[in-house]
This record gives sequence, C-alpha cells and structure tokens, in this order.
Amino acid sequence: MNWFKYFLPFLFFGILYAQKVEVTSDAMKAEDLKKEVHFIGNVTVKQSGSWLHGDRVIVYFNDNNETKMYEAIGSKNPVTFEVKEKKGFYKGSARNVKYYPITSQYVLTGKAVIDDLRNKRHVNGNVITLDMKTGNAAVKGSKKKPVKFIFDMEKKK
Repeated sequence: MNWFKYFLPFLFFGILYAQKVEVTSDAMKAEDLKKEVHFIGNVTVKQSGSWLHGDRVIVYFNDNNETKMYEAIGSKNPVTFEVKEKKGFYKGSARNVKYYPITSQYVLTGKAVIDDLRNKRHVNGNVITLDMKTGNAAVKGSKKKPVKFIFDMEKKK
C-alpha cells in the first residue's frame, strides 16, 4: 500500500494540468522507483472523444511527475484506437502503440493500420509515426510487407 501515496500525486497532477484521462483495467501495479504505472488486462484509456484499448498499458512519468509517454501493448489482440482532434479523426490498430502527450505524437509498430476518416485515406505498414500537431505521417514497411496507401480520387466536374 506504500505505492499509493506516491501514485496519488501522479494521478492528481495529470488531472489538474491536462485534460481528464480515464483508465480502466482488470489490474494495476505502480512501480515507484521507475515512475511507471502498469494497467493490466482489458485496458481502456479515454480522453476527450478519443480512446485506446489494449491488453496492457504502461504510463511513464518524468521527474516532474508529468506524463511523458503511454505505451499500449497488444498481446492476444492488437491495440485498437480512435483519435479525434481538431486536425483529424483517425481509427487504427497495431501490436504496440506509443503516445507522447508533450509532442502529440503516436508511434505504431507491428501490423500498423491507420484510417484517416476525414480525408478518406488508409495506410498500413510495419511502423507508422503520426504527428497530431502537424498532421504529418511517416510510414516504414519491409521487403515482405511494403507500405500500402489507399485514397479516393475526387471526380472532376
């Protein structure tokens, strides 16, 4: 129960200075020395209109007790997510999803797929990096699984 007194400041700091983040899971374990909180089993993270679901989510904190990264891991099933922000509306999945809240950047690895629902585009590859501030994306494939990008062409009138 000693971890609880260390975990509470992390929790309240995040709620006071950022948008509310709600995490539900089957179990939770805080590692004080590593400044990590592990959510285990059927994990859902919700923030504003966005959500992420995975088998395990680890929240990493910096020395100022600010959230520096969320890492979602899909063991049995891929991590799935839906991100709604001013510049985009995305749905997707991957084996591993890392989110860096300070830079608003997502890094998806392992059978990564993103559907841009506003612009009707689809991309998949081995590694996808999505910058929510700029809307830029970088995709890496492999020889066996090249990058695939699908989009609709508008008809000229």
